[in-house]
Amino acid sequence: MGLLLALLLAISVYGVFHGVRMYRADAKLPGDLQLALEVGSTRTTAVGSVIDRLGIRYAPAVLRAMGPARVDAVRRRLDMAGNPGGMTVDRYAARRAVYGFLGVLAALSMLARGQFVLAILLFVFGLFWTDVIIKAAIRRRRADIERTLPDFLDVLAVVVSAGLGFRQALERVAEKYQGPWADELRITLRQMDMGVSRRDAFEQLRRRNDSDQVSMFVTALQQGEELGAPIVDTLIQIATDMRRTDSQNARRDAARAVPKSTLVVTLIMLPATMILIVMSFYYGSGVDLAEVLGG
Repeated sequence: MGLLLALLLAISVYGVFHGVRMYRADAKLPGDLQLALEVGSTRTTAVGSVIDRLGIRYAPAVLRAMGPARVDAVRRRLDMAGNPGGMTVDRYAARRAVYGFLGVLAALSMLARGQFVLAILLFVFGLFWTDVIIKAAIRRRRADIERTLPDFLDVLAVVVSAGLGFRQALERVAEKYQGPWADELRITLRQMDMGVSRRDAFEQLRRRNDSDQVSMFVTALQQGEELGAPIVDTLIQIATDMRRTDSQNARRDAARAVPKSTLVVTLIMLPATMILIVMSFYYGSGVDLAEVLGG
């Protein structure tokens, strides 16, 4: 046991010194990570920047171990998450390397103390914490976009009906909005400026967002363009359908919440209330329970 603890301590000290040396070294950064550290440095925390620099040397090895299919899947998830904290594929691999090493080290330390359950939890935490962050970012971003989209379409319909073309109206309204949906529209407009057709640009917008409402918006625009329907009527109809869908989802979530709240009341609140009432009667009556049971 003492030898194992000494080995873990030696590994920890070596890791700290090696990490400091890597952090201070002028290492050549991968392309995506260099761009993230220069352009996206204001979007991440100081701790995140340190973790990225510690793991950059191992990022290529992690990417090779993941394989091309897994890397493409991660890239798509990062797009859907809006690259939280300036995260790119290389930065994702760097963080997985650092968190994985820390998870293994912590798991070995807990195993040396006999804490098997805690060792497993720390190991799983080190392997999947980066994926948990991305998944939470995707959920928050999707909710933000779906909350913004109906009002955005109403304003866009008003601007188009005032006489502006769809492209000019889209630019004008996107300038007045902030958040992930405005960012997505600016990316789409830049793609169209670079020569991408409107259909392809909006199709890529659909692929970057895991949202039924965004898919509905793109599908309705494409169908309206093919059928020659007035764009104002199309936008108003899309906004109306989205609000109807939101109302249905809210009612469905409320219906799902009722059994959960009933279960909580039945299993936790009701027994606790009964215990509180019984103990109140007991202390209020002044009866000595030891004497009653003894008698």
